[in-house]
Amino acid sequence: MNPSIGVLEQNGEEHLATPILGPSVHSDNPQERIQARRLRIAARQEARRREALGEYLDGKKESEEEQSKSYRQKEESRLKLTKLLLCGTELVTNIQVATDIREIHRRVEEEETKRQRLEKLENEVKTSQDKFDEITAKWEEGRRKRIPQELWEMLNSQQVHCAGLIEDKNKLISELQQELKIKDDQYVKDLKKQSEDITLLLERMEEQVKNVMKNFRQELIHIEKAFETERQELLSSNKKKWERALQAHNAKELEYLINRMKKVEDYEKQLNKQRVWDCEEYNTIKIKLEQDVQILEQQLQQMKATYQLNQEKLEYNFQVLKKRDEESTVIKSQQKRKLNRLHDVLNNLRTKYTKQIRQFRDDNQSLTSDYKRLVTQFKDLQKALRHFIIIDEEKFREIWLMNEAEAKVLAQRAFDVDRIIHSQHLGLPWKMPNLWFLNNVGPISLQQQKSVTQILEELLLQTEDEGTEAAASEDESYMDLPNQVSAKTTKKILMLLCDESGFLIESKLLSLLLPLEKSECYLLRLDAIFSALAIESEDDLYKLVNFFLRYRAHRLSSAQPFGNG
Repeated sequence: MNPSIGVLEQNGEEHLATPILGPSVHSDNPQERIQARRLRIAARQEARRREALGEYLDGKKESEEEQSKSYRQKEESRLKLTKLLLCGTELVTNIQVATDIREIHRRVEEEETKRQRLEKLENEVKTSQDKFDEITAKWEEGRRKRIPQELWEMLNSQQVHCAGLIEDKNKLISELQQELKIKDDQYVKDLKKQSEDITLLLERMEEQVKNVMKNFRQELIHIEKAFETERQELLSSNKKKWERALQAHNAKELEYLINRMKKVEDYEKQLNKQRVWDCEEYNTIKIKLEQDVQILEQQLQQMKATYQLNQEKLEYNFQVLKKRDEESTVIKSQQKRKLNRLHDVLNNLRTKYTKQIRQFRDDNQSLTSDYKRLVTQFKDLQKALRHFIIIDEEKFREIWLMNEAEAKVLAQRAFDVDRIIHSQHLGLPWKMPNLWFLNNVGPISLQQQKSVTQILEELLLQTEDEGTEAAASEDESYMDLPNQVSAKTTKKILMLLCDESGFLIESKLLSLLLPLEKSECYLLRLDAIFSALAIESEDDLYKLVNFFLRYRAHRLSSAQPFGNG
């Protein structure tokens, strides 16, 4: 497809003000181009129908209302030029439509030829492969032969087969070259046809441009004539209107002058009456004002006496205030000297305070480093202690089991002797005594309760050990917490208590805990909170955790009826 054709078509469509929506005629898909052309044809038919309807409506409007000649001429010129542009665009785009149809047929034929060529090549490949396999199999058979005459016959037959295979390949190559030559000739013909189409398109476009320019000039001349005629008519009608308006204006001016003369005479009469009345009023006001002046002179004398008295009082007060100002100046200078001394003292105290803060910070850092070092040593010592405790417990258990086995054997011997004495010598029935320690395996001992600090260290500074926690709570008859809650849940409860109970810790301790690590800070804060709550043993700690869990269960059970409602 030639790009110049698409550009010309776009220019024509811009003149018609009918933009293309949806499928495009420039698409690579043939079906989409066909759909675009159908839509364009439908749009043109709709435009023609609307133009015809617009002419009918315009004619009806002109019959109802009188319009100017210039407007009618513009509408007629617009309709003529629109029809001319539409016809010219159709004439130009017909070439493109024919070219597109020819290109579609060519592509369909090309696809069919390509499909046949591929089938032919595939068949040729299969046939050649079969022949090649046959030749290869005969070479294998020839290796097993030992008679020269048979070998000579086999070689001749192989040469014949190879020559046939090569001949088939050469035949295929000649056919493909022939098709290529045909395609080259077809390409040259297409180029020639395309150049002819472009030449025809340019000729039609030039012809349409000349025709459009000619019609535009004619319509422009008609519109100018209509405007000139309308201008002359407007000038004549406006001149007549101006003359009529000027005559009416002169008549109104004469009438206004007569009325004004009558009003002037009336105003003169009223002015004379007003002068007489003003003279009488002036005399009355003059007498009244003279009386008021006498009264005001008397009041002025009284005010002068009062002013003299107030002036003497103000002079006395000024002298008193002047003496007080001198006294305040002396006091102010004394206060300034005192303030300077206090500033010096304040600066000295600030310097001392800064030095002490620096010294305290250095001491705090050294103590913090010593504390961290001691905590590290303490942790190492705890690890070694736990290691030795586990080793000692294992050794103790082994010795206990060994001694326990020997004791059980001796006890069994004693029971046998006692049974023989009762049954043989005394003739009495013997009953096996119920001794609980014979069924026991391992050492019999009561585990000591851990302190609150030890439990906190296990939870915060060491890994969780659920077996140890379960063993530590077996002796609590009133406590089922370890069977329900893991050490992780207990740790969460203690962390929440630590975050929400900061009011039980002194502010000084909080400031000292800031530089410490998170786990050590939690440990010391919980220790202070337990001291304030009087929690000292493992039982107290488990009771506290059990209280929070029961409270939470109670809240959940009370909230469920509301949620169901």
